[in-house]
Amino acid sequence: MIKKILLAVSGLGHAEEMLKTLKDIPSIQEANVTVLHVVPPQTTTEAMTSKWEEGGKILANAIQYLNLNPGTISSILRQGDPKDVVCKVADEMDADLIIMGSRGLKRLQSILSNSVSQYVFQLSSRPMLLVKDDIYVKKINRVMVAMDKSDAAKQCLSLALFLIKDIKGSQLILSNVKTDLGGKAVGVTNDVKVGQDPVLDEAIALARKYGVEPRCVSSSGKPGEEICRLASYLSVDLLLLGSPDRRPSIAKSFVDIDRLVGSSLSDYVRVNATCPVLLARTVG
Repeated sequence: MIKKILLAVSGLGHAEEMLKTLKDIPSIQEANVTVLHVVPPQTTTEAMTSKWEEGGKILANAIQYLNLNPGTISSILRQGDPKDVVCKVADEMDADLIIMGSRGLKRLQSILSNSVSQYVFQLSSRPMLLVKDDIYVKKINRVMVAMDKSDAAKQCLSLALFLIKDIKGSQLILSNVKTDLGGKAVGVTNDVKVGQDPVLDEAIALARKYGVEPRCVSSSGKPGEEICRLASYLSVDLLLLGSPDRRPSIAKSFVDIDRLVGSSLSDYVRVNATCPVLLARTVG
């Protein structure tokens, strides 16, 4: 399911560390990795030369740090607008997963600061793993999937099962946050058994086909806040969340500013989660 990974590096953050952690997972070990660094356009030849040299060093350092089988890793140094180049290279190589660092900026801050990860998140339809600069990347054992009735959530579950099915001692956590409080207190975590939650029952059945016995939890309140709270409370190492394809319908080359500024569950979680977040895409 994940055979081609695009790792976009800038010389800062934990993206390389995240990939190295992923490569310890049996199902990922044979995946091919392309390490990309983008050199922004410069105003002078001297500045351009300096940036190319700096970019080459960043790639070399990343490849040395990753220490992967030479047959499974390649590098690309390219000039252009980073957000456009990342999307273009991902399409060229037909990447199954994009890994990027993130400063964890909120939506409006991301627009004003020209955040690369935010724009790639907007414009790409591919699964994207965001690693904030201020989190600690841990060995992946405990994986949580935020479940609902969407196809995106089902895709997340499939990705999670692909990742952890061969990890000894791993735990899959399936969570469902109910916005209808129904008299329950906000912030309460309840363990759920088969037959108690239709959303989770289907997910449990699929997990068991893979030989995985999940822990299922439910809570109620604002979905974004509760998903982040659950991930922290349960000491999750990786959170998977479904996200619709939010590219504008009129022109894919323009960012959908209206939706960017508006309310978004995935925007909230990517900013506030205390662990790496993998966003799986569906068109719609």
